[in-house]
Amino acid sequence: MDLDAFTAVHRPEWDRLQSLVKRRRLDGAESDELVRLYQAVATHLSTVRSAAPDPVTVTRLSELLTRARTRIAGAHEPAWSDVVRYVVVTVPAALFRIRFWIAGVTAAFLALSVVAGVWVAVEPEALAAMGTPSQQEEYVSEAFASYYDPQLSFAAMVWTNNAWIALQTIAFGISGVWPVYVLVSNAIGIGATGGMMAAHGELGLFLQLIAPHGLLELTSIFVAGAAGLRIFWTWVDPGPRPRSVALASEGRALFTVGVGLVGALALSGLVEGFVTGSNLPWWLKIVIGALALAAFLTYFLVLGRRAVRAGETGDLDADRAGAVLPTVG
Repeated sequence: MDLDAFTAVHRPEWDRLQSLVKRRRLDGAESDELVRLYQAVATHLSTVRSAAPDPVTVTRLSELLTRARTRIAGAHEPAWSDVVRYVVVTVPAALFRIRFWIAGVTAAFLALSVVAGVWVAVEPEALAAMGTPSQQEEYVSEAFASYYDPQLSFAAMVWTNNAWIALQTIAFGISGVWPVYVLVSNAIGIGATGGMMAAHGELGLFLQLIAPHGLLELTSIFVAGAAGLRIFWTWVDPGPRPRSVALASEGRALFTVGVGLVGALALSGLVEGFVTGSNLPWWLKIVIGALALAAFLTYFLVLGRRAVRAGETGDLDADRAGAVLPTVG
């Protein structure tokens, strides 16, 4: 098909549709004409996509049809079905697609934490870097445990702080540096603190206070780091898609991961705010934390596997994301 000739023949219809869309008010005849032209231009778009998929023409017609559809049917008002679908399909699909990245980040984080902890526990020079003996004693015997203050304001503070860190890790993931910095600094910090507690004979207290909320909280940070690194890798290796298209698609899907983490971190914040510092038996605290983690893992592994098998990616649908030129591969 000669795209230039096709465009020349149908341009008056496209321009007329654009003119009608821009008008504030339409009479009966103009409304009928708007519907007729919408149907005609939809046919033109289908023809261009199949016979001569020029990205400029496809984008122009897609945008024109989107505006015309909004004018005809009105703006889409999100229904509860949209919210439910987003929660049970879109978010789990986005999480499930990076499950291997999550596993890799988790393994690297835990390995680095253990190395840092052992180093501080067995090397006097490393332990001395954690503070003076009196500072270490005060932290181990009082400050560490007293930090966990069971109240709503503490839970809210923990939630907002962790959610902000997670969203930053995803947003700046394309740099490839920020996710690594967040993960490494947290791994060393947690490991070194655990090593200092162990050197003072309080490793059990450290694990009892970290485990209830830390199981889900740290997993959420692992997920955020994995999402950020996945965006960076998409920039490095976009595959068969143009780099801009690949980054746009993966970026939208992985910011969906951020939405899911806000909910997960809200749950871990509640555990940290009301369970970790409570008077419950330590084993019950850990059981509650393990159940919170199990719920999150079940959510994205079970629902996510089902959604991905159905073709979901976590990205927006074509109507909201916009049309893109098909690629081979």
